[in-house]
Amino acid sequence: MARRHSAVSYQEESVLSHLTVKIIKASNIPWADLMSKADCYVCLWLPTATNYILKTSTVSNSSCPVWNETFEYTISNKVKNVIHLTLHDEDVISGNDLLFTVAFDIENVQNGETLLKSFCLHPNNDQTLEAEFTVRPIARGQEKILTNGVLVSRELSCLEISVDKHRIPGNLLGGHLSLFVEDSCERKHRLELRSAEGNDHTCTCKFHCIRKWNPQLKATIEGAEDQCCHVTPVKSLPVGQEQKIFLSPVQVYANCWCFRCFLPLRWIQDRPLEVKLKAKNCTEKLNIRLGFGICDEEIIFLSKRKKIVADTLKKVLKLDRDLQEHEVPVIAVAATGGGVRAMTSLLGTLLALKKLNLLDCLTYITGTSGSTWAMSKLYEDANWSQKDLSETVKDARRKVTKSKLSSFSFDKLAFFKAELNKREEIGYKTSFTDLWGLVIESMMYDNVNEKKLTDERKAVCNGQNPLPMYVAMNVKPNGNSTLDYKEWCEFSPYEVGLLKYGAFIRSEDFGSEFYMGRKIKALPESRICFFLGLWSNVFSINLLDAWFSAINSESFWHNFTRDNVLDIDDEEALQRRRASSCLGTRVLQPAGEFSSRVREVLTNRPLDGENHNFLRGLQMHSNYVNENGFSAFDDTELDNSPNSLTPYGENLCLVDNAYYINASFPPLLREERKVDLIMSFDYALSDKFKTVVETEKYCSEQKLFFPKIKVNEEDRKNPKECYVFSECEYPDFPIVMHFPLVNDTFRKYKQPGVERETDQEIKEGEVPLTELLSPYKVFKLTYSEEDFDKLIKLTEYNVLNNEEIILQTLRKSIERKQKRRHYNNI
Repeated sequence: MARRHSAVSYQEESVLSHLTVKIIKASNIPWADLMSKADCYVCLWLPTATNYILKTSTVSNSSCPVWNETFEYTISNKVKNVIHLTLHDEDVISGNDLLFTVAFDIENVQNGETLLKSFCLHPNNDQTLEAEFTVRPIARGQEKILTNGVLVSRELSCLEISVDKHRIPGNLLGGHLSLFVEDSCERKHRLELRSAEGNDHTCTCKFHCIRKWNPQLKATIEGAEDQCCHVTPVKSLPVGQEQKIFLSPVQVYANCWCFRCFLPLRWIQDRPLEVKLKAKNCTEKLNIRLGFGICDEEIIFLSKRKKIVADTLKKVLKLDRDLQEHEVPVIAVAATGGGVRAMTSLLGTLLALKKLNLLDCLTYITGTSGSTWAMSKLYEDANWSQKDLSETVKDARRKVTKSKLSSFSFDKLAFFKAELNKREEIGYKTSFTDLWGLVIESMMYDNVNEKKLTDERKAVCNGQNPLPMYVAMNVKPNGNSTLDYKEWCEFSPYEVGLLKYGAFIRSEDFGSEFYMGRKIKALPESRICFFLGLWSNVFSINLLDAWFSAINSESFWHNFTRDNVLDIDDEEALQRRRASSCLGTRVLQPAGEFSSRVREVLTNRPLDGENHNFLRGLQMHSNYVNENGFSAFDDTELDNSPNSLTPYGENLCLVDNAYYINASFPPLLREERKVDLIMSFDYALSDKFKTVVETEKYCSEQKLFFPKIKVNEEDRKNPKECYVFSECEYPDFPIVMHFPLVNDTFRKYKQPGVERETDQEIKEGEVPLTELLSPYKVFKLTYSEEDFDKLIKLTEYNVLNNEEIILQTLRKSIERKQKRRHYNNI
């Protein structure tokens, strides 16, 4: 397995070129309706060069339209430039129907070359679209980019605009100034023209633009567009120097006429509106970390934690010498989701590890969905793993067993509404996910919890606790299921990041607005409850995800409703692709009207939660498909369609991992963390091996290190408390200890080796885990005290009863650590 090279970002020179696209003609386009031929036009979309979608004229009533229209772009050679040519039929009644889309990688055209392409639009007939591409070098056309081999951050300019309120003409007060820069992050600002008050003397705004693009500022006074419109090319503004433009609206008096020509009198006001402009180059450092390595804070944490782990292992394993630094294994707990059941079970698990003095052997704890509720509560205490956890369990028991009706009282609902309004006012995108987070807070806390994710840094500053990591999944809000598109997102007290892009931001910056790796609008850090709602966002499921979850197959609906995609490269183009990083030319034919409607229903996420996309503006590197970091997690169907990937989206749509794999393994699969032993705790009620089996399949496809999961039929029918999976011949593969949620020997033993005797003790061993009859179903938010106590004792017992296996596996992980060092030095 190849090792990635871009642990950190690096700078490259990117050559700029002039791209000319000539749309020539189309042939044999099918009739649009029974009465006439198609009325065709072509749209051109190249988001690496402009935000505009360019468009040809419409050729009416023709099956072989001819355009011969030319369009020009400036492109950067270190960016993956894929142009989309979409053929439409203009129809007044039914709308402009999309007929075909051609996705063409401009890298197929050499610099200085003209390439004529005839795109076959359908495999069974002679429908074609003919276009000509010319790429010419630009003299002294270069720019510096920052990249990790997958994402590219380009040079930015900032256009600052201000209006002196003291100089606003009286008749414009109360009006609005509209400012448009389509080729910018913000695209539009609307300034209210009002009088100065106190120290507030100016109206200001900013536009952030890619420096090598050619953006234009359009300024209009609302209500006077026809008479007052000023267009300024941003490139024409001298950098760092203030310039002024003047807007002079024309006033027309309907009741005042010239007696000679009987036309309305027009007059220009004496003092026009003065608007100040200043263009600046953005030279500050990025607010995003590009690179597949772990952050400096985590490296420092690992150094401190390793000493604690080494001392603890020496004690619990009764070693006769200190472990050297390279011999200390990285051990992690990975917990699944499952609502209150997962929260309660994780507490029982950690209670047992504490009793075995094994908490200080852990380097990481990862969780998703309900297990994050327990983790976030624990990490409010900076020294939780050094204390008796019984008080934490008592507090959880009180919260879990109390009635949740008060969380839905009129007073609470009014409070929720006020909180969401407050959140929206400061700039957050509010959704049902935020409401769910407030409900969780109401159910699991006595008062408003002001804690934030970054507060958990106090709990790891000296390496005194394992580093917590929370996992969610980024999906497309509509049009795609999780099988089409999913991306792992990890949260820690230090950073939030999307794994396959190697892009991370500070945890306190999550929710702020970013563009091209710069923070352009800082928002206050969210309270932890809003993260809890996000991590356990089970409500944004779509019907296709539900179908897949229920029967583990969505092939019928998936294939029935999807668009038809055809790779149309000829042999010469295929040879070019093999010798470069070119993407194949693809033609997409939209699914039929009925199929599209069905897919819209199946993939709609009515209760999704959207967040500002911190990758927004960043572009894909020309060689991103060959970058090892990206290829480790590039398991979506859209990864060969760069214009459809997350950097080109406005928002992130983060959901619960349960829609795909209900596990928190992904952060532990990162090569840089070198995890040696994963203690997998699966709190599912049904399939006891589903999470590890699906993870193994995923890792096998993505060439990630994970052992083979071999489970016989008897174990599937009657699962035991603990399983150990390892690959002896591959020391880089972690050992996985899997603890399913089962009631095996606990029925007979109240403690390891101590049998149940009384009727009461026997009753306590009857824990109903059969899914249909279980009181622990995922949407059950309130347990009886008896059910809570049983689940805590069961999950605690299942760990305590396997102490010897755990200790043996710890010894084995040390041996493999030693073997790995030898193996890697060969």
